[in-house]
Amino acid sequence: MKDKIYEQGGKLKSKKGKKRLKIFLIVSLIGIIALELHLRYFWGFCDSVLMQKDSQYEYIAQPNQDRFRFRNHIKYNSFSMRSDEPDSSAFKIIGFGDSVINGSVMVDQDSVVTSLLTKVLSQHFNQFIQVLNVSAGSWGPDNCFAYIKKNGHFNARLFFLVMSSHDAYDNMDFRQVVDHDLGYESKQYKLAMWELWDRYITPRLFKPKPPNTTGVAKKSKDFNSGLADIHQYAKENNIPFFVYLHPDSVELNRRQYNEQGLEVISFCESNDIPYIPALDVLNQDDYRDIIHLKESGHRKMNSKIQPYIEAILRDTFHLKDRITSDT
Repeated sequence: MKDKIYEQGGKLKSKKGKKRLKIFLIVSLIGIIALELHLRYFWGFCDSVLMQKDSQYEYIAQPNQDRFRFRNHIKYNSFSMRSDEPDSSAFKIIGFGDSVINGSVMVDQDSVVTSLLTKVLSQHFNQFIQVLNVSAGSWGPDNCFAYIKKNGHFNARLFFLVMSSHDAYDNMDFRQVVDHDLGYESKQYKLAMWELWDRYITPRLFKPKPPNTTGVAKKSKDFNSGLADIHQYAKENNIPFFVYLHPDSVELNRRQYNEQGLEVISFCESNDIPYIPALDVLNQDDYRDIIHLKESGHRKMNSKIQPYIEAILRDTFHLKDRITSDT
């Protein structure tokens, strides 16, 4: 009799155990699906900006991308610019640079400095002025000039280059970057949870490295030739050109550019290249790391560059302010 009771109790416990396991598996599956969907549709996993190799300028974003990543909209046109397509009817300006002017996936398309300039300049002069964004993470001036040589300048009538002090010796070396360095993938991950684990969690837990906050590390003993090349190209094509010298957060704190930044300034002054220092416009709250800016930083960069461009458009191209033209 006791054996039968024990047998029935064992079967009951077994049924309860199976039921609990089934409930656990169902809840786990629902949780996994919910997490996958949340990562994809709320945070934009599996919708990263994709890169491609290039024989002239190392790498660049793949053309024709429209992404949603970390709650931000990111768009690249058919020429791999972080801009709308070049408009033949527009007065065009090109801003060159690295991840600082690019904004990366952490700055929404409408908040990138070139988008802001397009809007405010067009309103100010009451005509369409398009500021194109030719940039990629850790590009130096030589990458930018290589882009011009390959693609031309799209009938742009004004150039500016956003440089940081470290760009002075940031020369192309054509080291393998695409599908090698984080953030330079050429294909999307298939699963958002795998991307989270492989791209963000694993490197921090199992491959601890000092954070590379400036992008792909490239060093050289030679001063970057791209600055002189862009300047010469601009002169030959009668295109005004200036440099915006972006400080990192250490330089901002000291209110002084480092040795390489001073070399950039010296080079600009020796070669009559106008430059805009920016130590007085930013504060530490505008940075998201040692070099890259939040949206507030892009707005402040815009406030520094905008009046300089407006003066060139008035004095060199004789564009009329909207107030003047309306009176």
